[in-house]
Amino acid sequence: IFHYSVSDIISTVEFNHTGELLATGDKGGRVVIFQREHECKTEPFSQGEYNVYNTFQSHEPEFDYLKSLEIEEKINKIRWLPQQNAAHFLLSTNDKTVKLWKVSERDKRPEGYNLKDEEGRMKNLSTVTSLQVPVLKPMDLMVEVSPRRVFANAHTYHVNSISVNSDHETYMSADDLRINLWHLGITDRSFNIVDIKPVNMEDLTEVITAAEFHPHHCNLLVYSSSKGTLRLCDMREAALCDKHSKLFEEPEDPSNRSFFSEIISSVSDVKFSHSGRYLLTRDYLTAKVWDLNMENKPLEIYQVHDYLRSKLCSLYENDCIFDKFECAWNGSDSVIMTGAYNNFFRMFDRNTNRDVTLEASRESSKPRAVLKPRRVCQGGKRRKDDISVDSLDFTKKILHTAWHPTENIIAIAATNNLYIFQDKLNQEMHG
Repeated sequence: IFHYSVSDIISTVEFNHTGELLATGDKGGRVVIFQREHECKTEPFSQGEYNVYNTFQSHEPEFDYLKSLEIEEKINKIRWLPQQNAAHFLLSTNDKTVKLWKVSERDKRPEGYNLKDEEGRMKNLSTVTSLQVPVLKPMDLMVEVSPRRVFANAHTYHVNSISVNSDHETYMSADDLRINLWHLGITDRSFNIVDIKPVNMEDLTEVITAAEFHPHHCNLLVYSSSKGTLRLCDMREAALCDKHSKLFEEPEDPSNRSFFSEIISSVSDVKFSHSGRYLLTRDYLTAKVWDLNMENKPLEIYQVHDYLRSKLCSLYENDCIFDKFECAWNGSDSVIMTGAYNNFFRMFDRNTNRDVTLEASRESSKPRAVLKPRRVCQGGKRRKDDISVDSLDFTKKILHTAWHPTENIIAIAATNNLYIFQDKLNQEMHG
């Protein structure tokens, strides 16, 4: 049995815009950045391997004395800024505070100062008799991470999303009831652009679960709610986007109504497609693709683990029904991916309507191992390798996944392990 500490559980995974870097955040407030190795002539298979580039402590546990509340250090989200120079920048957030970090490399050091000695101590000025020009000498590569901005004190509730705007100058942070717009250079004020808090908190019927900016139109954003709705907002229409431009909602089928209907319809994640034409959402049992031009129903519905429909009672009792699964698009928006239980994750090919269940495990992560499709059966006839619903491990859940922006490389967080799979998936999807 492998023992791990709760602080090692991965809580977010994110590729940067080129896919060369991959960042994970964990419950202990740490961020680990992985860098992709370049192809080596002597080892043709080494290309694509991600190795640790840097690890740093992003957030520390805090205590809110006014509310007598502990503020966890857990990293809820990481978002990379588009690269503009040699350095990389990323935003990381816990429940309350967003931080901007600069990641840069140093492989030269200055030598030959006039007023300092080799140790950096100031010289006695009376001993300086000649002047020299300092020079840069090569040194071992150092990766430096430094905090550049701290965006604090703007959220009363827990932050669930951050999203960088396509204008590269602003970003938003969303909590349960409000969304704030920030300028990346200004930390002491933000603009509240969505506020769904009722005057009387007893009238509260829904919360914001996720929010994201449109990839190309800087005025558009979407946010999802615990009632299963999506609201598209246009910041050009009004400063406060309480009146949405579009409401995406599927009418409920009365025949399916049950005690759990509202819980399982809560949207746990929403992502714009790279094209900006579609929205991908995830609720407890399904993933849905919506067309921005069609509000009354989703374009496509994918059953992630329909075999759990009969198990909702026990999933409610063990709190699993409240798990928040994320979802991801591949680079060409043709395949979607989302996680499930038992360390399974699902992929759906939108063009061929094929789907596959794969497992993130130590066996499947051996170099050049091919992932075997898995099948879950609900009683009745069982094939040789089928897994029965009753033997699924609900403590092993794939909540966080990410897809490389252009290639078939995926990152899967399974509790305290990060799995990176590549290309073989293609053969499985279409094989």
